[in-house]
Amino acid sequence: MRWLALVRPGDWLVFAAGVTAVAASLPLLLQGGYPERAIVRQEGRIFAEIDLRSRREVEVPGPLGVTRIAVEPGRARVVSDPGPRQYCVRQGWLARPGEIAICAPNRVSIQITGRTRAYDSLSY
Repeated sequence: MRWLALVRPGDWLVFAAGVTAVAASLPLLLQGGYPERAIVRQEGRIFAEIDLRSRREVEVPGPLGVTRIAVEPGRARVVSDPGPRQYCVRQGWLARPGEIAICAPNRVSIQITGRTRAYDSLSY
């Protein structure tokens, strides 16, 4: 409690301004909205649109073999891919709108979408 004697009224004002700024910026964290669908593409064409409220597994054929995609409520991921480096498998669970996993050697991708469109450097 010795530190409380060192706090001045201006310090409390700075603390209150910081808390207000953090509270005001919270809506920006949810800017992308909630995930609704997973769009699976094979060679650039839509292979499947999967509702993220269900539990499902999809097998997508590609030039190298079959890519397996798992969907659970609110998220999706690439379970296995015949590609050599496994980057899309290591991507893990995708849960926010705009997230994407690309299995380039097998020409398969999965993207999470929501009501609002999230823009990033890839889609800009």
